[in-house]
Amino acid sequence: MGLRMKFNLVLLLAFAVGLALAAYLSNQLLRQNAREEVLQNARIMMESALGARAYTAEHVTPLLTLQMKRQFLPQTVSAYAAVQSFKALRVKFPEYTYKEAALNPTNPNDRASDWEADIIHEFRNNAERKELVVERDTPTGPMLNLARPLGIYNETCLTCHGRVEDAPKTMTDIYGVNNGFGWKLGEIIGAQIVTVPMALPLERARATFTTFMILLGAVFLLLLVLLNILLHFVVIRPVKRISTLATEVSMGKADVPEYIKPGSDEIASLSQSFNRMRLSLESAMKMLGE
Repeated sequence: MGLRMKFNLVLLLAFAVGLALAAYLSNQLLRQNAREEVLQNARIMMESALGARAYTAEHVTPLLTLQMKRQFLPQTVSAYAAVQSFKALRVKFPEYTYKEAALNPTNPNDRASDWEADIIHEFRNNAERKELVVERDTPTGPMLNLARPLGIYNETCLTCHGRVEDAPKTMTDIYGVNNGFGWKLGEIIGAQIVTVPMALPLERARATFTTFMILLGAVFLLLLVLLNILLHFVVIRPVKRISTLATEVSMGKADVPEYIKPGSDEIASLSQSFNRMRLSLESAMKMLGE
C-alpha cells in the first residue's frame, strides 16, 4: 500500500468520524431551534388569548351585565372572546388552533377529547405545574400543543357555574342544566390549549441540515484534492526521484545526476543528505580504482 493510499485512508476515516459527529450535533441543534421557534409562537398566541380574556373581563362584561338579565350575551364571557379572536387568525392559518377544553363544559363544543383530558388530569394531579408541552403526530403533520391550567380563582365564576339554581336563566335556556355546573373555587376545570404546526419549521431545519452537510462534504473534497496535490509535489515526487537515483547508484551506474530539492523542509534535507552520500560514494569508488 502506497503512501498516498495510506494518507487518503486516514483522512477518509477522520472525515467519516467528523462528518457523523457534525451530522448528529447539527441535526439535534437545528431540530431544537425549530422546536423553540414553534414553542415561542405558541406562547405568543397564548398571551394573545390571555389578553383578549383580560380585556373582556375588565371592560366588556361590566358594560353588559344589566343586559344579561334580559338576554344571555356570550360576548360577556372571556373564554368566548379569546376563541372568537382566533377565528380571524384561522382564516389564513387554519392549522393554528386555540381551545379552552374542559371536562364538564357549559358548551358541548368545549368538551375535552381524550388527549386533552389527559392534559387536564396532569394539571389536576400536579398543582405546581403551570405549563405543559405536548408533541403529537396528526394526519396533517406533527403538532406542538402548549397547555396551561384553567382554574376557578374568582368567586364570580361560580355565579354561572356553581349551583344550577344560581345560574342566570337566560344562560340555562340556551345551554341547559346538565353541563357546566358544580365547579368549585380553586378547582382545575380545564386547560387552555394552543396548537401550532411543526411541519414548516422542521422542513426548514431539514433543508438547512442538507445544505450544511453538502457544503461540509464539498469542503472536504476540496481539501482532499489540495492535500493530495501538495503530497504529490512536496513528498511523493521528490521521494520517488531520490529512490530512482539511489537504485541507479546501488547498481554502480556512473554519472548519476545530482538532485537537490530546493527548500528547507525535511524532504529537501533528505535530498541534500542523499547527494552528499552519492558524492562520498563516488569519491570512495575512485580511490579504490586508483
